[in-house]
Amino acid sequence: MRSTIPKEAHDRVLVLRQTLDEHRYKYHVLDAPTLSDAAYDSLMRELEDIEKQYPDMVTPDSPTQRVGATPLPYFEKVEHKVSQWSFDDAFTEGDIRDFDVRVRKMLQGALGCPVQPTYVCELKIDGLKMVLEYKKGMLVCAATRGDGVIGENVTQNARTISAVPLRLTRPIDCIVEGEVWMSKANLETINSERAKNNEEPFANPRNVAAGSMRQLDPKVTASRRLDNFVYDIARTSEALPKTQSEELEYLSRLGFKVNREHICFSDISGVISYWKEWTKKAPKEDYLIDGVVVKVDEREYQDLLGYTAKGPRFGIAFKFPAEQVATQVLDIIFQVGRTGVVTPVAVLKPVAVAGSIVSRATLHNEDEINRLDVRIGDTVLIQKAGDVIPDIVSVLVDMRTGKEKKFIFPKKVAGCGGDGSIERIPGQAAYRCIVLDSPELTLRKLSYFASKKCMNIDGLGPKLIAAFYEYGLVKTYADIFKLKEGDMSALPRFGEKSARNVIAAIDAVRTVPFDRFLAALSIPHVGEETARDVATSFKSIDALQKASVNDIQNVFGVGGVVAESIVAWFKDTQNKKELDDLLSYVTVVPPKTPSASSFFAGKTFVITGTLKTFSRDSISEYIRARGGKVSSSVSKETHCVIYGENAGSKLDVARTLGVRTITEEEFLTLEL
Repeated sequence: MRSTIPKEAHDRVLVLRQTLDEHRYKYHVLDAPTLSDAAYDSLMRELEDIEKQYPDMVTPDSPTQRVGATPLPYFEKVEHKVSQWSFDDAFTEGDIRDFDVRVRKMLQGALGCPVQPTYVCELKIDGLKMVLEYKKGMLVCAATRGDGVIGENVTQNARTISAVPLRLTRPIDCIVEGEVWMSKANLETINSERAKNNEEPFANPRNVAAGSMRQLDPKVTASRRLDNFVYDIARTSEALPKTQSEELEYLSRLGFKVNREHICFSDISGVISYWKEWTKKAPKEDYLIDGVVVKVDEREYQDLLGYTAKGPRFGIAFKFPAEQVATQVLDIIFQVGRTGVVTPVAVLKPVAVAGSIVSRATLHNEDEINRLDVRIGDTVLIQKAGDVIPDIVSVLVDMRTGKEKKFIFPKKVAGCGGDGSIERIPGQAAYRCIVLDSPELTLRKLSYFASKKCMNIDGLGPKLIAAFYEYGLVKTYADIFKLKEGDMSALPRFGEKSARNVIAAIDAVRTVPFDRFLAALSIPHVGEETARDVATSFKSIDALQKASVNDIQNVFGVGGVVAESIVAWFKDTQNKKELDDLLSYVTVVPPKTPSASSFFAGKTFVITGTLKTFSRDSISEYIRARGGKVSSSVSKETHCVIYGENAGSKLDVARTLGVRTITEEEFLTLEL
């Protein structure tokens, strides 16, 4: 009771709640925090302590009540007080222009004169729709969309989302609609933890968001750190704003988190340009976006246009090109990598995915083929993994006709050496060639050897390597260093000047750092970073050749598989013969030992985004030369993330983990 609570405690609770609410709004809605996490946590603990001492002071809108409800036995059904419509879809410029024609024609019919409405564009967030109801400014109900008429009561779970206000800035009655989502960076963090616990990773943020909102235990939902954008007010006790764009500002003033990416256009051409822009930009955002929602901005016109049985006539979802589509598997073939690893590839009936035509998709290995049960002739769903490599997501089993051919992994593959025989790598799902002397493998290894990442022989690219190989000039690494200007006279359209340039480029790398040399040898599992770690530890090729598996796996960051691969490579008779021949033409020097006092020594850096002044390779080399490491992923061990324009989820992960982030310009000011 109020009378038993000291006035000092009562007043302190009010101040704490107001401060914590203001910070929540600034941090989660405006993305402009004014308190450190430590300061916020200390204030929250103080509030919890006072409420624990005086339980009568606990109210539903207290910041302490975001997580604390007991698990539910089941979800209650909720009848929506406002029907939940869905938008029609547009997929092409023609579709959206047709929408514009329909809108203008209907408005002209209603008003008796031509009208050009304003269109407001908002990003279509790919998450889970949630309807929030407030009475006198207090959250009383949160429900899923369901079938548009009946949804599920997920109020306890909605309370765990910091972007959802428990109390509005004014004591009004309203119903609003929004989208619950999970960030890509958060999904990456969760999947890292699941991997440590030997749990299957979650597939995508949308599925996790939907699944998290349907957890009976709110503490599980809270642990997923979901977010929320509100985009529409379905009902309010106050006067509705006159336009959709004003409505978004109104929602923001009430305390809701509104996506800042919204803009108005006076004609449909602007809408199309905006859609094209975001088709390219969407993958770089930390939340999933699957299109642009286009609405007539003027509420007066919205009311005139009205609704169909399905949804509003004044709006449409302008979808991005499909990220996941169905097509047919025509065949399964194999690609052979330079180290002899064999990868099955599905040959597909060509189909457009994310704006490009796809005719092949990786199947990774035999285990993946068996897991999917993919057969030649199957209809499959494909998507682009990381917007680059198409993946088969699943087989549409119901579409099988009985003519599909079950795939049996072969014993021989074209592209391998000898008779093409392959074997499964012990302890792994991958297969490899037993003999590695085929022309295809030789060319790939020679090209990699000469590449910028390895020996860095300027101008000696894959096409020239192939020409040298075809004319019998180069078969081994050492053959490159045996070349003379006169040897190239037989090559068509290859003059004396070109020959001199090639020889000069080769002579320039006859002395090479051990780490680059080691990476150039195409030892299975030994990439650039591993080569640097090993070279730094062993200093010379002689020392490495004498090392045991145990010696090598004692190098930080090098595991048993890598160590065994290195030892096996140096024991191979043919490899030893070619290495000895190569070393008679090349001098391998120890990698540069950076100063222990260097700012970079012992620290790990990540580079992300588009850089203006530097290339990623040049910054990476600069850091490594001074004792630092460059990683492709962000973790708590990362010292610093260097970012340029259009930096993606790595930057968000860094900020989430509290890792230092600097711009390209700030990189120049570091203690060098």
